[in-house]
Parts: sequence; structure tokens; C-alpha cells
Amino acid sequence: MHIIKQKAQPPSLPNFTQLGVLLRILLGVLLVCFLIALYKTPSWFELAGVYSDLLAIMAPVLITTLLGLSLLQKVLARLSYPLGLALVFLWTELCALTVAKWASTSLFELQRLMLTVGVAVFMLAIYFRLRQQSLSPAVTEARLQALQARIRPHFLFNSLNAVISLIRVEPRRAERILENLADLFRVLMADNRQLVPLAKEVELARQYLEIEQVRLGERLQLTWHIDKMPEDAMIPPLILQPLLENAVYHGIEPSIQPGMIGINIYQKGNEVFIQIRNTYIGEGSHHAGNKMAMSNIRERLLLHFDVDAELAVQPGHDYYQVMIRMPYQKEVK
Repeated sequence: MHIIKQKAQPPSLPNFTQLGVLLRILLGVLLVCFLIALYKTPSWFELAGVYSDLLAIMAPVLITTLLGLSLLQKVLARLSYPLGLALVFLWTELCALTVAKWASTSLFELQRLMLTVGVAVFMLAIYFRLRQQSLSPAVTEARLQALQARIRPHFLFNSLNAVISLIRVEPRRAERILENLADLFRVLMADNRQLVPLAKEVELARQYLEIEQVRLGERLQLTWHIDKMPEDAMIPPLILQPLLENAVYHGIEPSIQPGMIGINIYQKGNEVFIQIRNTYIGEGSHHAGNKMAMSNIRERLLLHFDVDAELAVQPGHDYYQVMIRMPYQKEVK
């Protein structure tokens, strides 16, 4: 069997503007302080007092550090991982030094604070690196091949049969469908780990749906509501196409009656919403395939946006709806 080779996931710093990252840093600092207090304290009765004193000096360091890192996020995103990590370390130590000078701490306390801050940065850097590796959607060849096998084989065969039926009667349309099919598979076989513009994902989704409309005809009805869509929003690749494929496979194909798929994409505040809703006739043989695509999309949203993104499913009596919420993030230039 042909083995797909892929470069290892390059390390990158976390996004210091994301709520999930900030919460994890906060918990990490609390844990480091507790371990240090536990090491220093000879008695359990003194642990609370030592821990409180340590947090009192670490709290202003943590606040100023996170505030500065959030403001420096665009700069950090452009730097290589070693340079970015060095900048984070230097900024954190500078904040610790400033707070120590402001609090008029002794030389011994200053050295202890600088060491504590250095240990916290080191441990958090290891944690976020391990977390990135564990969440990457292409860590192993097996998972990569599973992602690239996402389009069901019947879709390819049915699409080719539909193109064959068009060659004589509508040769130009048949040529366009083949080009769409080639574009779709080119994207599927690419190394899709970086964020892409939302407009590009919508164009790929249109190409996919045009292919499906050739074979499904009037059974596939589409409504697009994208006039409020932020085209420059950066989103994980291959988010729309798997959801639309599920909508076709579970909502349109099982019924002989025309079915509707509605695509609604809009911006609200600093967030982007993607809503896909399709008619649904109830449980059937197609239903089991939904979970793999949903699980993969949730994983990639978590990888890129942490807890700032969400995928929610709302099944109804005669419809099935998927809603994605993610932060509005532009390309870093």
C-alpha cells in the first residue's frame, strides 16, 4: 500500500488572546506556586500562608505578563518558535523584575521570584507543545489517511457517471464539473493544517455542491445567506465541505422528495457563525456516518481556537442543524 509521507507538525506558540489559553496559563501558574510552596513549607499548617504570600507577588506578574503577551500576539505570530519563546521568557522576566522593584523586595526574594517565573514559563512551554502535538489532526499517517478518505467512494463513482451523462449534451458543463472534482480532491490531498480564508472555503463548498446537483438534480435545493459573511476571516480548512457532504448524504439522498440545505454564514461582534441546516427524514442507514466528521471538526476547532470555538448540533423533527461559532481572526501579514 502506498504510504503517505508528511512533515512533522512545526511547533508554534499558543494564541495569547484566546480565553482557553489564558485559563490554562492561570491554572499552570497556580499549580507551580503550589508545588513551590509545598517544597518550601516544613509543616502543613504553614502551607496556606506561604502559598498566599507567593500568589500575592505572582498575581501582578501574571497580569502584566498576559496583558503584554496579548498585545504582542501579532509580533509573536510572525516569529519562529525559538525566537517567540525567547521573547515570551524575556518579557515575563522583565515583568517579574518590574514588580519586584515596585514592591521593594530583597535581593534574595528577587532571585526567588525570577526563578519561579522561569520554572513556570518552562513548564507551560512544555505543556502547550505536548498539547499541540496531541491535538494535531495529522500526527500519524493513519489519522492522515482517515482524513483524506473522508469523501465516500460512491461520491466519486456517481460524480463520474454524472459527468459521462453530460459529455454529449452539455460538454462545457461536464468540463467544469471535472475541474471542480479535481480542485476538490487537490484540496483533500493537500497538507491542510494552516488556517485559510473563509471565502476560499465557500468557493470549495460551491464547487462540491455543483457536483452533487448534477447527479441529484432538483432533489437538491440550496439557499445561501452569506451577504454578511466576513470573507477575510481565517478558519480551519475543510470545515464546510464535510458538513455539506453529511447534509447531502443524510438529508437529501435517503428521500425521493426534494430536500433543502440552507447555508448561513455571518459575523456578529468578534465572532463568525456558520449554520448549516438540512431537511431530515429521521433515523436510517446513513445516520452512523455523522460522528466521524463531527468529531474531526471539533478536534480541529479545539486545536486552532481552544474554548473560543464551538460546534453545536440541533436535530429536529424534520431537520438537522449544525452551528459553528469561532473567533473572527484575520490573516497575520
